[in-house]
Amino acid sequence: MYNVKGKKGKNDLLEQHAPLVKKLAHQLKAKLPPSVEVDDLIQAGMMGLLDAVQRYEETHGAQFETYAVQRIRGAMLDELRSSDWLPRSIRQNARKVEEALQTLLQQLGRPPQEAEVAQHMKISLVEYQSLLTECGGHQLIYYEDFHDDDGGHEHFLDRYQTSESDDPLQNLINGGFREAVVDSIKALPEREQILMALYYEQEMNLKEIGAVMGVSESRVCQLHSQAISRMRSYLREHSWSGVS
Repeated sequence: MYNVKGKKGKNDLLEQHAPLVKKLAHQLKAKLPPSVEVDDLIQAGMMGLLDAVQRYEETHGAQFETYAVQRIRGAMLDELRSSDWLPRSIRQNARKVEEALQTLLQQLGRPPQEAEVAQHMKISLVEYQSLLTECGGHQLIYYEDFHDDDGGHEHFLDRYQTSESDDPLQNLINGGFREAVVDSIKALPEREQILMALYYEQEMNLKEIGAVMGVSESRVCQLHSQAISRMRSYLREHSWSGVS
């Protein structure tokens, strides 16, 4: 049971941190496909904030906002998992793009241009760019990346794990994977390197990046998706070399 003062304090926390929910929702939405509604993320985030307010105790020692961010993001991610925001068909198309980029990189000795990738995939440039837009939620790492692939080969992330008993994601962060990611960014075409720097270092959203680069927001989404595919194909190629 809470006294009147306690209830007022919790209501104040909800009202004070509601803008934080919207901020986190829009940050996450920028990394997801167009099919994901930001309002759904906000609704899930508000439930996470409510849960944080109900569970939080000042005796825990952590600042409330730090605690709330974790609960809000967790609630949003749970909502995405439950709604299966990246269908299997899109994941398969993303893999096809990766494979095309990897094959052409080996053949040409340089990052292929979009028209070359489209030609290799036997689709038009417009269709290829539409495919990139659909794969807008394409991530650098998926959970299944820590397991064997369908061909029975060691997965490309396994090389960076130092111990089966440790947390694999933490091992990647602390180990050689960080350097490998840096190398994969350096291997990107200059335009995509700039995009990644603006997105991840400057924390600009897609609209802001489009204004800087002189292209539309949808075009930035396409280039970001292609850059992620290039990085995944680079990591797969370089980690498989020498693996039996």
